[in-house]
Amino acid sequence: MTRPARTGYVWHERFAWHDTSTHVGFLPAGGLLQPHHHYESTESKARMAGLIEVSGASELMTRLPFEPVAEEQITAVHDAQYVARIKRESAERGGDAGDGASPFGPGSYDIARMAAGGTLAALDAVLDGQVQNAYALVRPPGHHAEPQSGMGFCLFSNVGIAIQAARAAGKISRVAIVDIDVHHGNGAQRIFWDDPDVLTVSLHQDRLFPLDSGMREETGGENAPYSSLNVPLPAGSGDGAYELAIAEVAVPAVRAFQPDVVIVSCGFDASMADPLGRMCVTAGGYARMTRQLVDLAEETSGGKLVFSHEGGYSPEYVPFCGLAVVETLAGKEELTPDPFGWAYGAYPVHEVTDAQREAVDAAAAVLAARPW
Repeated sequence: MTRPARTGYVWHERFAWHDTSTHVGFLPAGGLLQPHHHYESTESKARMAGLIEVSGASELMTRLPFEPVAEEQITAVHDAQYVARIKRESAERGGDAGDGASPFGPGSYDIARMAAGGTLAALDAVLDGQVQNAYALVRPPGHHAEPQSGMGFCLFSNVGIAIQAARAAGKISRVAIVDIDVHHGNGAQRIFWDDPDVLTVSLHQDRLFPLDSGMREETGGENAPYSSLNVPLPAGSGDGAYELAIAEVAVPAVRAFQPDVVIVSCGFDASMADPLGRMCVTAGGYARMTRQLVDLAEETSGGKLVFSHEGGYSPEYVPFCGLAVVETLAGKEELTPDPFGWAYGAYPVHEVTDAQREAVDAAAAVLAARPW
């Protein structure tokens, strides 16, 4: 029997064509704001795809074909009126997903369908045994999108749509989502709030975005107690704090839940260089977290593991963080050296502080109270 390829990979140049228009960070240009670009621009993702190609990492993976999801697959997760608005405005001049800071341009509805379709293809390939794990480098991101509205630069929930489509096809029942983006994974939490068969675990900077979500007290709906676990970490947390949070919260939670597959909402905005976060994770830290999650998936779900790309806004450093993740997924023994590592890895921020330990212990205490 031929062993399936280890790692699948999704990318398409069209993802780089999602137009977030002329902005200054997340503010419209004009007045004293000299025209520049939106934080959620194509740069970090396209440069990551380029580095994966140039480094040779693409040769370690199997390129996965995919199709855009159908509209009915989107409306299985999102309100039909919201979807219709995005579709209509995308066919015209574009608009905003819902919070005033999440612009999209002409054609973005179809690109968002592709992003969800890429994540679904990665999930299907893992579930069908074509590959052991997969990385979907997709854009626009999705982990902030809620049923009635987009926000936080996200239009549709790529992970949520993929999960519901795979469940509708009878391929999976129980799913664990581990969100390592610097911002709270509010979208998946809201979508699956009352679903006992989906566990959401979010590691994020405390009260960064959205300001009023991601608290430890948010533990799931009436029909799904403790299906939601949040690990709000203090600003300034580095590799040590993140690896500790994975080990002491995400691993035991997923182990107890015993999912059919583990899905990672993978943001690189917890990195040392990100303009929108105040965390200090290095490429090496992302590699070690990935190793923890690979081992976790092997223990709980037969190795079935899917990464879906979310945030990360440093064009210079996201590519190296992403490369460290995909090389680890592909089982490369000696990772490509991080050219920034000599500096970013030398800072003392990677030692676990008392405040960081207290934050992880508090989240672990919530986990210890679970009824399952």
